[in-house]
Amino acid sequence: MRRLLLIANPSASGFTGAALRDVEATLSNKYDVTTAWPNGPAESRQAAADAAEDGYSVVAAMGGDGVVHHVANGLAFAPTALGVIPTGTTNVVARILGIPLNPEKAASRLVSGMQQPFTLAHIATESQLAARSEYAVFSLGLGLDADVVAVSDQRPAAKYHFSSLNFAAIATRQVLSTYRTRLPNMLVECDGQRVHAATVLVQIHGAYTYWGRAPLRIRPDPGDGLSVVAIERVSATATIGLAARGLMRRPMAKQAGAHVFNDIEKLIIEAEPAARFQADGELLGSTDSVEITPAYDALTVIVPNGSS
Repeated sequence: MRRLLLIANPSASGFTGAALRDVEATLSNKYDVTTAWPNGPAESRQAAADAAEDGYSVVAAMGGDGVVHHVANGLAFAPTALGVIPTGTTNVVARILGIPLNPEKAASRLVSGMQQPFTLAHIATESQLAARSEYAVFSLGLGLDADVVAVSDQRPAAKYHFSSLNFAAIATRQVLSTYRTRLPNMLVECDGQRVHAATVLVQIHGAYTYWGRAPLRIRPDPGDGLSVVAIERVSATATIGLAARGLMRRPMAKQAGAHVFNDIEKLIIEAEPAARFQADGELLGSTDSVEITPAYDALTVIVPNGSS
């Protein structure tokens, strides 16, 4: 029987002991299941990397997008497949892959699912602050959204209870206060073009938003390439306009002060002063220089079988 490592994050908002037992029982119909309880992000990605090295067929992340991010980083370019059992707040990765948000149903779809390649975004920084190599699963950003993540992380109770509304409220406050007078402090070079920006968002698989179920798309058409929007000034008017265009699948590039690039091969951002950056809602610190490139088929994921 093939082996599956279930990496559990009991701090996820929807995680319960009963859900875990149901998931383990369902997965055991096909796999020899081992459950791991890593103590923090570093242990999660190391457990995933060790499982891949040991020949496990699947590593399943049971939790929110944070644990999925860290498990994916442990599995990048390994033959072991990633499975997702969502028990978090927004569960963006599960929504992108069409995985049910009910943990037991997600486990059932994992058992009957099929494997497919999945593109990641590679983030490399040799900043004076720190050198780092990281993969993003569905989104990353410098500036506004990273600042929103930083504030949210300081208020775990609000993040737990209000999730998407909490992110939206923090973003609104940031736009109306900190970013209202902020000048473009980033030089963005994308496939030979250069623009200045106060915030940069990168999307990988077509849906990322603070508002949960409502997908916010940089590009109106589906695509697995990297899409970028660089915003010169983050005003209330510009933010509302961009959000409306993204939600209605209208071109963001027509919003004044927004520069959109699709299917990029290399993105270089220089920030002065240094800017916070995040990936998949995980704050990675601050940097004054970062290079972002697509990592095609870097991951194998299990998605629901259309006939199941």
